[in-house]
Amino acid sequence: MTLEASRTVPRPPTAKKAPTTRKSSLHRLRAKGSDRGEDLSAFVLPRYLDREGFTSRPVNKDGLVGLLVTGTIAPGRADWCDPLSILTGQPVAEENRTSLALFLVRTENSVYGITYGMGHLMIDPVRIDPGFGIEFAVRCLKEDRITKVRRQVMDARGRTDENSATSGEHIRGFGIEQFGEIVSQISGQIENVPLTFTTGNKRPAHVTGNDRSIKIHLGNSPAALLHDLQEIEEVCARPNPLPEFEFIAQVRPLGPKSEQAQKLDVRLDAMLGEGQTSRMALAVPSVCREHFEFAESFKVTLAGHAGQHAELDVDQLVAAVQRRPEGGRLRALREGRIQMFSSTDDSEANSGKVPVDHWFTAEVPDGVAHYFYWQGKWYEIGAEYLTVVEQRVADLLAQPASVTMPPWTIEMCETGERCGVPQGHKRHNVHDEDWYNKEVAAQDRYVLLDKNNVHTERLRGGGLEIADALGPQGQFICVKKAASSTAPLNHLFAQGRTGIETVRFDLQARKDFLSKVDKLSPRHALDRSFSSPTLVFGILLKNGAELTPDSLFAFAKISLLHTATALEGMGARLEVVSISRTAETGMARATTG
Repeated sequence: MTLEASRTVPRPPTAKKAPTTRKSSLHRLRAKGSDRGEDLSAFVLPRYLDREGFTSRPVNKDGLVGLLVTGTIAPGRADWCDPLSILTGQPVAEENRTSLALFLVRTENSVYGITYGMGHLMIDPVRIDPGFGIEFAVRCLKEDRITKVRRQVMDARGRTDENSATSGEHIRGFGIEQFGEIVSQISGQIENVPLTFTTGNKRPAHVTGNDRSIKIHLGNSPAALLHDLQEIEEVCARPNPLPEFEFIAQVRPLGPKSEQAQKLDVRLDAMLGEGQTSRMALAVPSVCREHFEFAESFKVTLAGHAGQHAELDVDQLVAAVQRRPEGGRLRALREGRIQMFSSTDDSEANSGKVPVDHWFTAEVPDGVAHYFYWQGKWYEIGAEYLTVVEQRVADLLAQPASVTMPPWTIEMCETGERCGVPQGHKRHNVHDEDWYNKEVAAQDRYVLLDKNNVHTERLRGGGLEIADALGPQGQFICVKKAASSTAPLNHLFAQGRTGIETVRFDLQARKDFLSKVDKLSPRHALDRSFSSPTLVFGILLKNGAELTPDSLFAFAKISLLHTATALEGMGARLEVVSISRTAETGMARATTG
């Protein structure tokens, strides 16, 4: 056998198999009215259809009907070239280039936009269905394979949280509250959806659903893409979310330029003109939450006027825009600005200038659904969600309490007489909280704790007020005059929850607290183990209104339920007391949960 005969002939390289799918962002778009045959170019912002370097082409291939829009934005030298040249002494001349592609696809049921690069910028935002991503995800995600959750707390705290689990965990592990938390993004593994990606593929499919789109592997051929869109439509057509995710679908944001949001803007503008503040309140924006407690004054620039204020009040904001022309009241709130200061004047700013409407919340009922304006956006709350919230709050307000709360009366006139306080009579005011706390503590076996702070190393010397008063059986009593703002109630709920957590879990704080109680009231009937403490919220609403599910503002209800859930987890009992303003009613009606 010769050397040549034994030589192995090399095989030609195997061609790399083209991928059958690609992870893409999919938007569901809404037609105007009932026109299902609307020109697809109407879903694209006109400036991209007419822009130099952009092209739009109709598509009709193997049953796939749509419109393809592509282009590249090249604005010239990057803005960092000059400073980098100066810094290094070397010439730098690089260019930014941004590519955009949008493929609009029409099916029998809907129009979809598949985006590549920055292609989502070309979609008219009014046309995007904001509920699509979450609607799909909560109908097919595996509850024990969730990888990421982004959520916002829908109360005056304005907090946004994002939690991830690389390998996935159960939805319950993310600690989502079932009341008042808006899930704006959720990611995880899906099941029972026969997509092209899962055909003959041992790897599970994943999806990220948010309030604008879903990110998922879609087929690369016309037939495969149409198949995947059909499977996605079948998932969305399922009548209900999976049980573990049902509460998520009850709250959804509305697109700011959507038809429903614009109708709600008109209704809210009319409410502002009528001065209807019963369903309005203040809420601290997310960007101001950290420094809000240190604010000594607020500069309000609104409707052409600027002023420094020691406190904010929703009536003050509404009055500033109430007499403006129809359609201009809500716009004035959006154009106005509020800035916080650590000083009583404008010498020490501790926040930026935040739009006034971000401090403003409102509730607008509309048939079976309710809508909330919160931090400049509209949210729709489903009827079932509201029913559960109302019932739980009603349960908290249905039982007798274990403490007596005296009436919170009107202070004396200059003549020394108590009278019937006519509307607008500025010389007659409700006594302040300092006065009321002393009234509570004047009762037999009650103890005044107001301003008697506990100091520990963990509290970094600042101290903490555990409660305003101690009840005869060791009840922790926290008091608040709520007036017309949600913020004081959120502060009340946070104070009570933090106080219980501190005496239960901080040994040094517990010792300091017990030492103070022993000095004030030796042999007080206080359970020193704090294994099942009782927390009492005493609340005086505006005009002495009775505490009911209807008289509590919606976001206050949500904060109350959050607090009740946290206290229940600590073995604590919560009581809520509605305080009367007049002595004629005798003891205030007390409620508990």
